[in-house]
This record gives sequence, structure tokens and C-alpha cells, in this order.
Amino acid sequence: MKIKPIHNENDYQQALDRLALIFDAQRGTATGDELEILSILIDNYEKDHFPIDMPDPIEAIKFRMEQLGMQQKDLAEVVGFKSRVSEILNKKRKLTLEMIRNISAALEIPTEVLVQNYEVA
Repeated sequence: MKIKPIHNENDYQQALDRLALIFDAQRGTATGDELEILSILIDNYEKDHFPIDMPDPIEAIKFRMEQLGMQQKDLAEVVGFKSRVSEILNKKRKLTLEMIRNISAALEIPTEVLVQNYEVA
């Protein structure tokens, strides 16, 4: 097992290639340990070099509603009124703290996503 830090794109590609070769390694073996360490190094490199921004709060709500097969009337049960849901989804009204808590619990969207600032129309 020869593991080294990932400093550049070439190191990253080599790590990915090695990971693909040992992907099915058994835990508790030397190759399994190598797989675990390599996965951590790759994950750290990707977080530093390919960051993923948090989604827009309203787009996250729409996406999660679609995943759950929800309609606006279903979200109205979470935030109060159907007209309020329409205003929120069309970015005409900001989410309140209570709405954020309720939506987070009902749709299982992290509050970090919902509390982000966004422009209203």
C-alpha cells in the first residue's frame, strides 16, 4: 500500500484509477484499509477543488416536492394557506422562521438550505 497526498489533477486521476481497482476490497484487510484512506483523500480533494454550492431554497422545496409527489395544496398544510404557498414558490414572499422549521421537518430539507438569502420578485 503506497498512499500519498493528492496535490494536483494527475494525483487525483491516479487515486480514482486505484480506487476503481480496489473498490470491492473487504474491510479489515490491507486493501480495505487502503480503500478507506484513499476514499477520504479523494473526498477532501473534491471538496476543495469541486465545491458544490447549496441550492436555492425555493428550488430545493420544489425539487423535494416533486420527489415526494407533493402538490401545492399538500405544502399548504405545512405552511398555512394555499395562496401563501403560491407566493413562496413564485418568490413573492420570503420564508418565515416558522415556515422554515415546518418545511424542514415535513420535507426533510436541511435548515441550512432554507435559511439562505434569496431575491423576491
